[in-house]
Amino acid sequence: MAGFAAVFAENLAPPLIVFLQGELGAGKTTFTRAVLRSLGYRGKVKSPTYGLLERYTFARMEIIHLDLYRIAQAGELEFLGLDDLHTAQAVFMIEWPDRGGSFLPSADLTIQFLHAGDERKLILTRHHSRAKHLFDNFHESLQ
Repeated sequence: MAGFAAVFAENLAPPLIVFLQGELGAGKTTFTRAVLRSLGYRGKVKSPTYGLLERYTFARMEIIHLDLYRIAQAGELEFLGLDDLHTAQAVFMIEWPDRGGSFLPSADLTIQFLHAGDERKLILTRHHSRAKHLFDNFHESLQ
């Protein structure tokens, strides 16, 4: 997962909305942590499960990590001020996006994390042209 995260981080270009889907323990937070490390973040990377949102600022972008697992209703997101965070430098990494309903912006890219024995299988789906560069460069790195 660290290798994929490094290629992902190297090719990130904001603004971007990334939905991270998968069961508990599938690797969504681990992936986000690896992306942050690849971007040079050295501080503690905690899961935003209880706080819902964590922000990480870099020279060329801000990563906004949301974990919506614990919200009871999508309307709870209204109080986070997501519209104010959606800037030209923002990259949203959103776990459990299905719980956010219409309060979330549409995804540019979805990464689905699946258990495959002791390994993980990732399925990437591009929804918008903003993710084309990232998507194309990732596929090139596999060849």
